[in-house]
Amino acid sequence: MRKWKSLFTIAATAVAVLATSSLARADKLQDVLGAGKLRVGILTDAAPWGFKDDKGEIAGLDADLAKLIAGDMGVKLELVPVTGAARIPSLLSDKIDLLIAGLGATPERAQQVMFSQPYAVVNLGVYGAKSLASATGKKPDNLEGRTVAVAKGTTLDVWLTDNAPKVKLVRFEDTPAAIAAYLAGQADSFAENSAIAIKVQEQNPTKEVELKFLIRQSPAHIGVRQGEQNLLNWINTDIFTNKLNGKLGALQLKWFKEEQTLPTL
Repeated sequence: MRKWKSLFTIAATAVAVLATSSLARADKLQDVLGAGKLRVGILTDAAPWGFKDDKGEIAGLDADLAKLIAGDMGVKLELVPVTGAARIPSLLSDKIDLLIAGLGATPERAQQVMFSQPYAVVNLGVYGAKSLASATGKKPDNLEGRTVAVAKGTTLDVWLTDNAPKVKLVRFEDTPAAIAAYLAGQADSFAENSAIAIKVQEQNPTKEVELKFLIRQSPAHIGVRQGEQNLLNWINTDIFTNKLNGKLGALQLKWFKEEQTLPTL
């Protein structure tokens, strides 16, 4: 009798532990709806994705998309500035609920983050003056011996390090610093995505910004923490809905000057 009583106690304790664990693992979608507020991580130094406008307010494609999502969700929006290096750590430490920051999907990042369907797509490449030779093939041979300014730790930095060992990379803490170095003549070229390159040309019409080497196409995704499947499902549904109703296309046209055909994840 004591044996059965002991087994019953152990089983009951195990059930209680599992129940407590389940309660502790709150659903992020329900958390956001319950709080009535959505916290979104946004870059503020990467126009046209996210930047500070003349009034000091956060603007850009990512900011507009965050407003659209919060509106569809029926909650207030809190934009939380993040840096490129702190994007994923901010999400993992629960400082934000979503990450909308020009985030590209990679196998390494997918170990920590779940990615939505793409909401925009750009080309990753190296940009420079017209006088700098352009690559004719898939290898950046034209860049050998040239200096390329790049933001440290980015996808571009990693790719060039692995695939263009003869290129002289000059690494900077962030994108604005890398671009400033190119504009100041401290580097022959800079590595970035096409949306940022277009913005650089618009803001510096006397400076030549031409694609010298195309690395690859890079879709941008919204990021959520691993395991938040309900939130991810809702986001994917919202992206799909706004593709159909034309609202996402209008944002792409506003910030990228063209409406895009998006790949699927």
